[in-house]
Parts: sequence; C-alpha cells; structure tokens
Amino acid sequence: MIKIPISLRPATAPVAIIAVAALVLWLGPALPPSLAGLKETGAYFVPLNILVALLLSERGVSYHGDHRWLFIAAGELLLGAWIASSGRSELSGTAWQSLLEHRLLRSPPAPFLGRVLFCAAFATAVWRAWPPHIAKQDRPVSPIAVGQAGALAAFFIGCEWAANHAVFGVFTAAAGAILIVAMLQESHRLAFNDELTGLPGRRALQEAMAGLGPTYVLAMADVDHFKSFNDTHGHDIGDQVLKLVAARLAEVEGGGRAFRYGGEEFTVLFADATLEEAMPHLEEICASVAAYRMAVRGEDRPKAREQGEKLRGPGAEETQAPDKILSVTISIGAAAPGDAGSEHASTPAQVLKAADEALYRAKRGGRNRVSK
Repeated sequence: MIKIPISLRPATAPVAIIAVAALVLWLGPALPPSLAGLKETGAYFVPLNILVALLLSERGVSYHGDHRWLFIAAGELLLGAWIASSGRSELSGTAWQSLLEHRLLRSPPAPFLGRVLFCAAFATAVWRAWPPHIAKQDRPVSPIAVGQAGALAAFFIGCEWAANHAVFGVFTAAAGAILIVAMLQESHRLAFNDELTGLPGRRALQEAMAGLGPTYVLAMADVDHFKSFNDTHGHDIGDQVLKLVAARLAEVEGGGRAFRYGGEEFTVLFADATLEEAMPHLEEICASVAAYRMAVRGEDRPKAREQGEKLRGPGAEETQAPDKILSVTISIGAAAPGDAGSEHASTPAQVLKAADEALYRAKRGGRNRVSK
C-alpha cells in the first residue's frame, strides 16, 4: 500500500478532481452552452479575489461590523451582470464590447491580464501551502491554501479553453468541487487535530477506539513536572515543551499512533500489537524525550530552527549560547485488554483507564519510566 506523506495529502483531492474532470471530458457527453457560465469576468475576479484573500490576514467575513467583503462580492456580481448584458439595453450600453476587445482583455483564451492575475494568485497559494515555508512558521499545511491553488489551476484550464462550453463548464465545476473538498478537509482538521501540537485530538482518539479489534495497546503519557515549567518559565515555554513531546511521540514505531489527550497528557494507540510488542517502542520514546536538550530562546535570540539546531549541536560552544537548556522527561502507562493489571478491562474505555492507572504507578515509581 502506498503511503502518501502527510505534507502532500491535502494535494491529493485537487489532483484527483482535475483528473476526473479531464476524464469526464474525454469519455462523457458534451455539456449544453447554458452550463458554461459567465466567462468574461471570471478570468479577472476569481484570481484577483483569491490573491487578495491570500495576502490579507484572516479576520473573517465580519470584522468589528465591517462587511466590506460582502459589498465587494455584491459589486462584482453587479459589474459582471452589467458586462454580460452589454449591448442588450440602453442602460448597459456598448462600451464594454469595445473595451473587452483590447488585446490585454480579449478572451478566449484567458486574457493577458487574467493570466498575470492567475500566475500571481497561484504562486501565492503555492507559497502559502509549501511545506518548507509552513515548517518555518511552525504550523500545519492548510487544505484551504492547497485547495485554492488547485481551484485556480482548474479554473485557468477552463478559461484557456472557454470557447469550448464543455471544457469551461466541467473545469469550472471542478474548481468549485476542489474548494468544497478543501473546506471539508479544513473543517475535519480543525475538529480532529490539536492546533498546538498538530497531533490528532481526543475526538480522533475516540473514533479510532471505536474501531479496535481484540488485540491492541493503549498508553497514556504525561509530561513530568509540567506545572513547574509553566510557573517557572511561562506558558510559552510550556507550549514548546508540549510541541517537543508531541514531535517525539509522533515518531513512535511499531504501528503506534500518538494523540493529544488534553493538557500535558498524550495517548499512544497500537491498533494491532500486544503489550510485550509495544513496550520496547514506548521505552524508546521515553528515552528519546529524556535525551533531548531544549534551548530556551531569549528575546534577542533568532527563532530560526537551524539556529536552534546549531546551539544543540557539538559545536554549540562556538555559537551564541542559549539563555538556558531544559531537560524534559515523560512518564508512560500502558495497558491491553485482559493483561495482568487490567484483567477486568475488556472495552477500550476500560483499557484506557487501566493505562491511566499504570501512568500513576510510573509517577509514583520515580517518573521518566514506562509502567504496565
């Protein structure tokens, strides 16, 4: 089975929809002209609106009572209707007909000005969705940005072959479908993923637990002395600690999958493993977190990841010294249905409770260890 990298998964839906649109044109019947839509203004307004939306900061449709986006959309609709009715009435006039015949505005194919707007919007959308750029900003890939790039590509194809009503209609519909799928993916990400750590959240854990078979392992992990990190160094350092632990847990092997349970607690699920098979992987993660040295950045210290890696590297004494180096440890409790210590645990919820009890045994045993 081919495993698609996480950073590329949002792009699979736009690529698939464009491919299906091309297949429909190849195999399907021609569409009637009535479904072709308005071509004259779409080549300008669609890329222009997406470009502006990508460049401006996200503030929602309504911001302190400012409904400018609604007025802009209404104005564009009225302008498009006015252009489309050019020459049909005295009110619309005929000026638009001569204006749209200018070489910069003539279509089809997509006018030169429209192509410039398409290129600018597409480049901005790809830049916003590019994994290296996302990594520098320490945030997950947004399906919305990927969907906007895919929708622009589909709509551009439609505008380039706008004289063919079938091509324009199919690829315009494909662009709309890409945006709808992107919004659904973004909604799913916001509902099931933890925004701070990027891990699946408790809702995703509950969904995964509902589909478990008879053999599985649930482990609860907790950051040791997390409250003292917040009290001593502030919540910003506490967030860095949670991100560090989440990044290590996300690398768990043996078929394990990490979740953010809540607060400083995490859950690791091995959907098809015994407790004996899962324990070495949990101990490896526990040791990996303990061996990591987290450099606390000062106010005047650059926040680039490369700089932080240099501070933790072997030549750290030759670079700018960090304000402080912190060591983080975690405690883990693991349980499986019917194993010793959880004989009465038969459901996933009971096994999770048994794992939580094992976690407290690890805490009482001295922390920085795995208990079952």
